[in-house]
Amino acid sequence: MSLSSLAVFLGLLSYSAAARTLKATTRTPSTQTFFPPNSFQTFEGGVDHPLSRRDDASLADSATAYVQAQLQVNSSAVTFKSGYASDIVQYAYVKQQHNNIPFVNSVANVAFKDGKVVSFGHSFSKPTSIASSTPSISIDAAVAAAEKALNGKYNNIPATLEYLVNSDNTASLVHVVQIRNKQNRVWVEAFVDAHSGQLLSTIDLVADAVYRVLPIYKEDLTDGFETLTDPQDLTASPLGWHNDGTTSFTNTTGNNVVAFYNELESATTNQSAPGLVFNYTQDPDLEPAQGMNINASVTNVFYIINTIHDVSYRYGFTETAFNFQQTNIQSGGIAGDPVLAFVQLDEGFDNSAFSTPPDGQSGEMALLLWDQTIPMRDSGLENDIVTHENTHGITNRMTGGGTGRCLQIAESGGLGEGWSDSMADWMEQTGPTIVDFYLGTYVDGGVPVRSRPYSTNSTINPYTYSSLLDSDEVHGLGEVWANMLHNVLAALVGAHGFSETARTDPSGTEGNVVFLHLFIDALALQPCQPDFLQARDAIIQADQNRYAGANKCVLWTAFASRGLGFKAFDYTDDFTVPSGC
Repeated sequence: MSLSSLAVFLGLLSYSAAARTLKATTRTPSTQTFFPPNSFQTFEGGVDHPLSRRDDASLADSATAYVQAQLQVNSSAVTFKSGYASDIVQYAYVKQQHNNIPFVNSVANVAFKDGKVVSFGHSFSKPTSIASSTPSISIDAAVAAAEKALNGKYNNIPATLEYLVNSDNTASLVHVVQIRNKQNRVWVEAFVDAHSGQLLSTIDLVADAVYRVLPIYKEDLTDGFETLTDPQDLTASPLGWHNDGTTSFTNTTGNNVVAFYNELESATTNQSAPGLVFNYTQDPDLEPAQGMNINASVTNVFYIINTIHDVSYRYGFTETAFNFQQTNIQSGGIAGDPVLAFVQLDEGFDNSAFSTPPDGQSGEMALLLWDQTIPMRDSGLENDIVTHENTHGITNRMTGGGTGRCLQIAESGGLGEGWSDSMADWMEQTGPTIVDFYLGTYVDGGVPVRSRPYSTNSTINPYTYSSLLDSDEVHGLGEVWANMLHNVLAALVGAHGFSETARTDPSGTEGNVVFLHLFIDALALQPCQPDFLQARDAIIQADQNRYAGANKCVLWTAFASRGLGFKAFDYTDDFTVPSGC
């Protein structure tokens, strides 16, 4: 495949990061959604915007004014979608619209620091024709058409009316409805032409107290269970882990996650003793559903997802940044969306998945059994798999402003896989020597689910930017990005040391603290459907925003060591760094 043809392929292939699986699958449907080409700029210390001199300018007004000025469109063509402020940067998300109807796939994001624009991305388009804004068919007719075409059922989430830019640069008016088929693990947003009734495309939303658990830094049960007392972080979870703002629970239900067996939402695990004691001993000689193994797994999954909630909250994945909570303690975001974790889900073998609908709807984690060994093995007892899946929810929510639509093309989906592997890698590093990381060794009987470990040693892992030419599947693309991030983490830790309290204290200056700040900050900066170059640039701009560019050369050197250097372009390696480094 040539460079140019690969670029087209990576730009047009739709693969949902909103619904991501651990391994490649052949699930249907395969209907593609077109995404217009995007652009992304970073401005280091920042540039002025049209309302810079107005002290009373709101985030919405500043963002829409900047988009109008940059893209030379009038105010009727843009609408503010959402925005929030972190501890250092304000993020705004703007949509293209026509006759007050927003576009599905034409969006912009603007980041401000100290009153200046520090980054700008957009995928606005100029359609050659736009369909009438008055639908010809009803929502009911659109639902019926989508259900028939996708062999599923409408899930009663209110439908919306939006425009969809097509690959021929026309814009269709569409009814947007969510269709599910739980048996086949299908959950999509369907775009039905509001005039013809034809299904045009879809966005896949599925990525293919006292607790006896596997601590987050351990990979799987071969590292040994421990009994942890009150592991919750009350800064991130002030209600604790067993209260959703209205009710206190004595089972694996809380504000951040509800974990249960199979598809039985009532089959949560109850405390084994009064006082929120969840002490269930897992027996590796029994099948996953025998003895106390179900309860041990559900407890572990409940603990891991809550821990990831608390860690990511500390670093910026909060209510305003579109996180997953039943009750939003701080203002901002949409509540009512804790993660629902299906443990030992009886829908096949040898995989796991996370589904990320828009903010306000629960993300769903599906953890399947693996049948490569006797007895079978439970992915709920492999912490790196649970962390991997949960991170899909973080990256899908934070990229593009909480829609779950912005990691859909193949290269963006590959980045999503890489971030998920990288978060698991970060969680399991325990000291200043960043060790090689193997994902998924337990469930597959000692064989990692990735082709190579992530390593700073190019003999052990030779992947570089040009390795994208060797894969057209998101997990293969993700291995390239995850290995780059492994090298970035090692470089930062080498420069600044390692914090053993990074999971609960984000105020340190150590390299692993810096890494996770940049990881989270960059997600909100990058454009919808980012590529590798844009994801790299977002991380470097995130360092400028938070650390005044103190790590610029460390970051460039790490990326350049894997071919993503200053002049990298079109999947051709470059190992150079900017002048001054």
